[in-house]
Amino acid sequence: MRVKDILDRKGTAVATIDPDASIAEAVEMMHGRRIGAVVVSADGVTVGGILSERDVVGALATLGTALLTAPIRQFMTTDVVTCTPDDELRRLAITMTDKRFRHMPVTIGGRLAGIVSIGDVVKLRVDELQTEHDQLIDYISSSG
Repeated sequence: MRVKDILDRKGTAVATIDPDASIAEAVEMMHGRRIGAVVVSADGVTVGGILSERDVVGALATLGTALLTAPIRQFMTTDVVTCTPDDELRRLAITMTDKRFRHMPVTIGGRLAGIVSIGDVVKLRVDELQTEHDQLIDYISSSG
């Protein structure tokens, strides 16, 4: 299974936000869209960073509520690990687990092409296992 299998199912839409927007704007976007991270991009095409719930909580612990008016660029993760549609999901799951993050932007030639969460990876794997299970049951039932 590859990243493109997830993108084929969920689409390629990505929530992006300008690095000069406030943390409050990012929090509102994440809450409104029920997502755990936004890609930070000045142009909506390139990945300048990522802001996750974990980044917001860490900043809240440091600044308190004053964080809400701070610009995203102050707290975003800038060392963003990305993948391509052709990357294997097994490698992605290992990378995300080892590096302890849950969202990975997908890029093609340096341009944003989607985003994958660890939840997407797990859901696809569970669906795959269910299909295999159902096929085995059908095989066993028809063999008797």
